[in-house]
Amino acid sequence: MTDPASELPAPDLFDRVLTDDELEDITAADETSTAVTFSTQAFDVAGLVLRLDRGSMLVPTYGTDDDRVDTDGFQRGFVWTKAQMDRFIESLLLGFPVPGIFLVKQTANNRLLVLDGQQRLLTLQKFYSGIHAKKEFALRNVGEQFKGLTYKTLGDAMQFRLDDSYLHATIVTTDGSAEMNEAIYQIFERLNSGGTQLTAHEIRVALSAGPIIELLEQLNSNTAWRTLYGGRSARLRDQELTLRILALFEKSDEYSRPLKTFLNNYANDARQLGGSILAASQFFTEAATALLPLGPEVLRTQGATQINVARTEAIFVGVMRAIALDALVVDLSAAIETLDADAEFVTATTRSTADKEFVLSRIEKATRAFTRE
Repeated sequence: MTDPASELPAPDLFDRVLTDDELEDITAADETSTAVTFSTQAFDVAGLVLRLDRGSMLVPTYGTDDDRVDTDGFQRGFVWTKAQMDRFIESLLLGFPVPGIFLVKQTANNRLLVLDGQQRLLTLQKFYSGIHAKKEFALRNVGEQFKGLTYKTLGDAMQFRLDDSYLHATIVTTDGSAEMNEAIYQIFERLNSGGTQLTAHEIRVALSAGPIIELLEQLNSNTAWRTLYGGRSARLRDQELTLRILALFEKSDEYSRPLKTFLNNYANDARQLGGSILAASQFFTEAATALLPLGPEVLRTQGATQINVARTEAIFVGVMRAIALDALVVDLSAAIETLDADAEFVTATTRSTADKEFVLSRIEKATRAFTRE
């Protein structure tokens, strides 16, 4: 049987651009900071590709179960466009300066993990292999002298030039402790700038990867949830929303701004999946199933094509709490109509949505609407 979510359109360009709320979240100040020591080193491009191919340098990903990695994964998926990849290769061929990379060295095995520079390094690896997205990696978005060239057809002179190009690396050594992982998270956040700026959740995996992230991905893959939400988010916004729902279901009374800190703390506390979060995840699944007959429109404001995050978290938390009390109303459509007719609920889901007053207000109203008296 076809997965209904698989028939939905792929995420568009909007999904790749940070919202105002996300920009505000990632720039909010941290309560504490941890000092680290580091070294610098220059790597030639050919050597970097060789290290990636042989596995002595790894690009960790969220939720990784790679037993070669003893530091939590902290990279997002590959998000560069082909044009960005081509222009990076062209910059090296022209001898232009390029940004350095940041690496983490594991003391247990001396393996290097990529903290920042994934897009550049994987672009190099793909170009050297000659394949990207199951197609030949030929340069297209470049000057005429390079158009159509692959690594194999560059010719000796340009191959040598590329092989001998250097990327400068800053290397932080870690013992894998929670304190050091927190420091690495903060470094990554402060590096967070440039053409493909990361969201707080894409950075969060540095601090919380493991069982909690695996659980979030399981929830994010739920068929009912996927049908309600729509196509997968290239920026993990759908996965982050599952975290927001669980956190507010369990600990809305502890919520305060900035949102990133509230979610980081919850994810850190829930890393090993205690009984409460497992119960909450079950209520999430049941809520998605209960809401499915209402269709994707239930999570969107009238006439909108994009999901409304504040509305979604309030509706899900309200339904989950009613299920937990074994008091879910029979007519969910009527409950939705009640919420849509409530001017305060509409305001709390469309304006200053991260403010504590509005967060608690919309959750309280949704809980009342979905719970039998």
